[in-house]
Amino acid sequence: MVFKRREKRSWGQSTRDLVWPRTGWLRALSYIRHRLTRLPDKPHRIARGVFVGIFVSFTPLFGVHLLAAALLAKLMRGNVLASLFATLVGNPLTFPLIALVSIKLGHAMLGQSYDPAHAAGLLDVFADAFADLRHNLLAIFTAEETHWVGMADFFYGVFLPYTLGGMVPGVLGGLAGYFIALPLVTAYQNRRRLRLKERLAKLAAKLPHPPVVGASDHDDDKG
Repeated sequence: MVFKRREKRSWGQSTRDLVWPRTGWLRALSYIRHRLTRLPDKPHRIARGVFVGIFVSFTPLFGVHLLAAALLAKLMRGNVLASLFATLVGNPLTFPLIALVSIKLGHAMLGQSYDPAHAAGLLDVFADAFADLRHNLLAIFTAEETHWVGMADFFYGVFLPYTLGGMVPGVLGGLAGYFIALPLVTAYQNRRRLRLKERLAKLAAKLPHPPVVGASDHDDDKG
């Protein structure tokens, strides 16, 4: 294959690059900014896509963030590619903080107390929920009984408070992204149009100007 790596990366290298890109997060963010400003769409549509991508990053829809962002961007008439790029706000470095803030805020919104010890067992709750889901899917085709305890604990202890609590910082973060992206994209597109007009003007100045038809006849009539 043309685009196949010459040296296959190990699982550890792939995981390391996911957590910390080889070029660094600042370089990665700069690349994302350049890609967003160069998208061929109206600035408000691109900014709307940025809002969607950031908002979706604050939801517990792990594994389907890209799909959710694309669908929501379509519904809101935003730029789909911009929404996909903006989901990178949620990454292995930010997800722990996003999850902690969202779950704590969600419990407060539900009038529940949050036990900090739950954070240590958060992965276990996810694991139990997925184990129940797998078992219940298999139980459809077998004589096994369905188990809902793990999924119930996950829904009421994590998913529901995470969803409710993530809406507030998700909307605030999305609005911040919208109002940052809108002037950046607008300024870039304006500069690009100005440079294009200047290039066209220079090309037009280099072209030979045709003589004005009828100018010599008009001078002869005067004579």
